[in-house]
Amino acid sequence: MEEIEMEMEIGTESGLDRVAMVEFFIHSAELLQVSAIVKYSAFSFFVDRFFPSLPTFIEAGGTSSSSWLLRPLTQNTFHLFALISLWISTKIHYSRPLSVASFKSLANSSIKEHHFTTRNFLEAEVLFMQVLNFEIGTANIAFFFLQELWVQFKGVAKVGELISIEVCMDIMDLLYEKEEMSVHFRSPKSLAASILVTSYVITVPRQKWEFPVLAWVNFVTSCKEDDITKLVTRILEHVLGPS
Repeated sequence: MEEIEMEMEIGTESGLDRVAMVEFFIHSAELLQVSAIVKYSAFSFFVDRFFPSLPTFIEAGGTSSSSWLLRPLTQNTFHLFALISLWISTKIHYSRPLSVASFKSLANSSIKEHHFTTRNFLEAEVLFMQVLNFEIGTANIAFFFLQELWVQFKGVAKVGELISIEVCMDIMDLLYEKEEMSVHFRSPKSLAASILVTSYVITVPRQKWEFPVLAWVNFVTSCKEDDITKLVTRILEHVLGPS
């Protein structure tokens, strides 16, 4: 509870608009034409880990916590850190990662209120890594499990061909915008299962609902059907609005 309150305080002090922040991230990923795994690894670094960990990092009061990048926190610096997360992700997933020049060029055109130098990017990268405690594993992210489930589902069910991974990703992007849904990204396997089921409900015509999708995801992921059903209901409310 304290951690959530601290996150809210940071958002208030910096004038942070979560929807605008996520939209900036998605737009930047599109302009840079990064792969899906790069995008969602970076999303996990930035939204799931950096943002929730930042209050504790600042409160700890180390030397880096007094960096000019954090004092004061602004929407511009959060945009910079969004680009940093994408840059780090390309270093992990690409044999030839995108250059700092490409990110600096994007920042120059997208962040009008501040001119960030190459040195600023390097400083921000070090600070970003310190907040994450230099832990940048990507195996335990929702998209990783979702992609695996989607491939498996297409292999066992004929209706699997009707489900588009793009629809699944659109749902995931929308959930990232919703602050009240962000907690579910901390349970990536159940979230992935729920997104797949939501996509099934949205995409597959009702007359073709013959495959026992809930039982299948329960078997594959060991997630409880009741938990998935509840989360699917919540996701549908956000995607389609209350019924």
